[in-house]
Amino acid sequence: MNSTSTLSTRWDALRAHEPAIRIRDAAQRLGVSEAELLATCCGGGATRLREPEAPDRWGRILHRLPALGRVMALTRNEHCVHERKGHYREAGIFGTMGSVVGPDIDLRFFLNRWHFGFAVAEPSPHGIRDSLQFFDSDGSAVHKVYLQAESHRGEFDALVAEYRSEDQSATFRAEPQPAKAPDLPDAEIDQDAFRQGWRALEDTHEFFGLLKKHHLGRTQALRLIGTEFAEPLAPACAAHLLHGAASAALPIMVFVANPGMIQIHTGPVERIVPRGEWINVLDPDFNLHLRNSAIASAWAVRKPTRDGIVTSIELFDAAGEMIVQFFGRRKPHEAELEAWRALAASLPRASAPS
Repeated sequence: MNSTSTLSTRWDALRAHEPAIRIRDAAQRLGVSEAELLATCCGGGATRLREPEAPDRWGRILHRLPALGRVMALTRNEHCVHERKGHYREAGIFGTMGSVVGPDIDLRFFLNRWHFGFAVAEPSPHGIRDSLQFFDSDGSAVHKVYLQAESHRGEFDALVAEYRSEDQSATFRAEPQPAKAPDLPDAEIDQDAFRQGWRALEDTHEFFGLLKKHHLGRTQALRLIGTEFAEPLAPACAAHLLHGAASAALPIMVFVANPGMIQIHTGPVERIVPRGEWINVLDPDFNLHLRNSAIASAWAVRKPTRDGIVTSIELFDAAGEMIVQFFGRRKPHEAELEAWRALAASLPRASAPS
């Protein structure tokens, strides 16, 4: 086990050798969680925040975010980073679930997976970057909020002062998440009832309940439903999709999630930049960084709703975890854009997995 002093020394050595290394990558290299590594900076570039009292836990801080003005919201998972600049609107919180709904920052969150918070001041080529960063019990990042030049720094400083924890030690104890249960064997699934349930969907939000009812994993469900509702795509389809949306000026929706947060971009994408194993959207207010090499399977998925069929493009890693999900821009009670359906139909197909 790493002592705090030894871990800090190893990180200092790594940064001296690779000054541009990101903390998440450094944590993986050092065999620790991101929050564990960040905690070694307490008393320096990091301030541990105390968890607000129940019932809404970190929701009390979320209620304060509109006062920060224009910021950058960041949500990521293992293989995709979603960054959106704009203003937080007032959070709606219902128990441990809630949302922030706005034209630029659009979130759905699950506060039972928010366990630790830090205010962070880190050096960058443009000076010190200040942020609020929230982590799950295993030390993985859930959500981050970065100040911009025009942000209201006084509000940020007041928030940090109010929620500063008395514990500013450099120690951190991560609690590993339990292993994901394996999918049931296909033979134990009532596939006829599952297909009937899929055909009876009236809203895309009913899909999670359908999977839960039939004890199905997501990629297992896509494989079993058949090509009427799910077609396997070539894993390299993401670049085709993003370039196609950009060239057609087609507004899309981009969902990136981890267990504690879903972050959504709605609008066009313009500047698509491949770089190594990553494909990137580098627009003024929206950045996406998608690790192409991690895409193990991709699917065009069609779900019935009261407003007609809704098509999504869903990308998964080798463990069956969703990396990113794309839709055409669509509001409730509106039919799907025909241009989006045409783009989805044009994506390169793959043979169905065995």
